[in-house]
Amino acid sequence: MNELLSRLTSKPLVATELLVASLFANLLALASPLFVIQVLNRYVTYGIDSTLATLTVGVIIAIALEMGFRQARLLLAASAIGDRDKDRAIGVFGILVSSKVSALERIPAEARQEIMRGVEAIEHAYSASNVGAILDVPFALLFVVALSLLSPILGMVAAAFIVGSFLFTLFSQRLMQNPTREQATASAARGSFVETADRAADTVRVFGGQSAIMAAWHKHVSLAQSIRQTIERRQGMTQTMTQSLQALMGVAIICVGAILVVMGELEVGTMIGANIMATRGLGPIMRLAQLTRAFARARQALLDLKGLTDLPQESSDGTVLNEYTGGLELRDVTFAYAGQATPLFESLSFTLPPGSVLVLQGDNGAGKTTLMRLIAGLIDPIRGQVFGDGVDVQQMDSVWWRKQLAYLPQEPTFLNDTVKGNFLAANADQSDDGIDATIRRAGLGTFIDESQHGLETPITNNGKTLAVGHRRRLALARALATGGRLVLFDEPTEGLDREGCAAVYECLKDLAQQGATIVVATTDPVILKGSRIVLDMNRKPTPQLLSMTATPPRSKTENREVSV
Repeated sequence: MNELLSRLTSKPLVATELLVASLFANLLALASPLFVIQVLNRYVTYGIDSTLATLTVGVIIAIALEMGFRQARLLLAASAIGDRDKDRAIGVFGILVSSKVSALERIPAEARQEIMRGVEAIEHAYSASNVGAILDVPFALLFVVALSLLSPILGMVAAAFIVGSFLFTLFSQRLMQNPTREQATASAARGSFVETADRAADTVRVFGGQSAIMAAWHKHVSLAQSIRQTIERRQGMTQTMTQSLQALMGVAIICVGAILVVMGELEVGTMIGANIMATRGLGPIMRLAQLTRAFARARQALLDLKGLTDLPQESSDGTVLNEYTGGLELRDVTFAYAGQATPLFESLSFTLPPGSVLVLQGDNGAGKTTLMRLIAGLIDPIRGQVFGDGVDVQQMDSVWWRKQLAYLPQEPTFLNDTVKGNFLAANADQSDDGIDATIRRAGLGTFIDESQHGLETPITNNGKTLAVGHRRRLALARALATGGRLVLFDEPTEGLDREGCAAVYECLKDLAQQGATIVVATTDPVILKGSRIVLDMNRKPTPQLLSMTATPPRSKTENREVSV
């Protein structure tokens, strides 16, 4: 219940009001069993109608006041927890978008989605009505105390059952922890299956993946069903046990009470009222037992969230230069992916003065994209430093540093916004005319002209529904829109037709003439042919800088030449 205590202590005044409202609500709840006792012992015995009328009016007022206090408590609880739920949801998503990418990538995408779903599980478990139910639990002692004043023996009987039910409920919650954790893992795996069926629909059908994926799905469903049945069985056992304890308590109260009545130590009306009072005292425990599964899910979600909140965050208050000229230096940089036996590359050092052009060449997997991401500050080297104009990139304000880049990733994605919205996110100072000009510069004017909404064309599914050529040209235009002095182009002509490649070549020429520092990773023979300095990423363990005095072989199908 640490989460509940944290919620209450965050607003001490509201917490005090909640406790006061709970106290009065439970005190007023005593009116009903006392009404029964008085009616049976006084009105039935003496038959005075005014007594019945007075008792009836009194209990109705008490019930109305109890309802009012409970409704007030509900509103207070909602105000106490509403802001916390909102802040947590915003904060968790903020962590997702501001954590260091290298750390975030250690958590599978499906697990991250499950963590976000866990936020809703916490909100559900600690809703206003559930908080009220939890606050009623300690006030169950009020009914025990009141019952003890009527009959110490019956009070002891009720106390034994109430305490026993409470302890059993706590034990049941512990039993739910492991299967709840397993269910969260299974839920994340389910997301992976759905993702495959959705995003890889063509692959599943064309390359005969149905049998393999269906076999794995059958296995997953069987496991998930087994876990769900375990949880339901334990939840059902908890509820059945508490209901049985309630019934046994009623039997015990009546039996002991009947003996006391026969012995002349208790009246029949008091015995019946005592049974009602004991049942009301056990009610909060039964309600708590019904929430066992919800609290177990919330507890697991809180543990998962802790792992997420422990992720290192990108710097938001680092160094900001008055002006970035485009200088770039790598000093003794070494990088290895987690679990990799040897580094992808090591001891890499070079210096690029502003206006330099460097081409990265190498086979797939040689580390070209990784080096691009290192320069962009998206991932960290395990040794060494990357400097921009002499300042360590890791010490810079990450948002400011990214605004100095014209970055074209190999697999571009977009915000689920409009075309204009994506460009304004990259550079808020752009006008509509400026955005349109940049798009046409990237050779995408026809696409915008033929779109019904022009720059307001919505982008969905992070741009994956766009044709490859359109997606890459749009990414090129977005990179140009930043006006960054350090250009990072990762395989810029991959997937483009002749016209698209020509647009890339022209953009590279313009950027070089403007004095931008250019780092381009490519296997395009046209770009390689016009290069002056090449970093050969195939050389291991340390890539080697080459001065291109001789041109590499020209593609059989490519006779164009670009000079950068």
